[in-house]
Amino acid sequence: ALGDSYTIGESVDEKERWPVQLVGLLNKSGYTFNAPKIIAETGWTTKELDAAIQREDIQQQFELVSLLIGVNNQFRGRSLEEFRIEFGELLNKAIKFGFNDPSNVFVVSIPDWGVTPIGQDFGPVKISEEINLFNEVVREESVKSKVRFVDITDISREALNTEIYVANDNLHFSGAMYKLWVDEIVKGF
Repeated sequence: ALGDSYTIGESVDEKERWPVQLVGLLNKSGYTFNAPKIIAETGWTTKELDAAIQREDIQQQFELVSLLIGVNNQFRGRSLEEFRIEFGELLNKAIKFGFNDPSNVFVVSIPDWGVTPIGQDFGPVKISEEINLFNEVVREESVKSKVRFVDITDISREALNTEIYVANDNLHFSGAMYKLWVDEIVKGF
């Protein structure tokens, strides 16, 4: 599971992280997956995730690889052109980790943090518009690479004025929200 604060599950217990919930649900459904290897940190952009992947020097292959990255590119005002290049490179690495098979990889759209209480202070309309633009790049690159794209952005927007879907830090999402994402992800299995 490659990503940022959403993948590592900032402000939630480990068992509530969406990759952990996904593996648990898939294993209950008859699949056999080990605990997920998560390469993610709060605040990472595409460039920082790429640097971490290089430091990890991953040699093994995985039957399932996820990629969720880009919110910090948006937050820091990085350009869409830079994001497209860096995201494309990360997607190629994800495919490589998945036995060079795009069907072993899925991309999760960038959630809309503008719906969180802290996001409300940063201009939620502007955030939503920018998230939509970044997600269009994510969708286009996923389609181009023949990788499954899972759109959870509208689901994340359900957190607006719904405390159960927001973590205690008032910025990230809760395990209950991640459960909704997992339900959307497993529709492709």
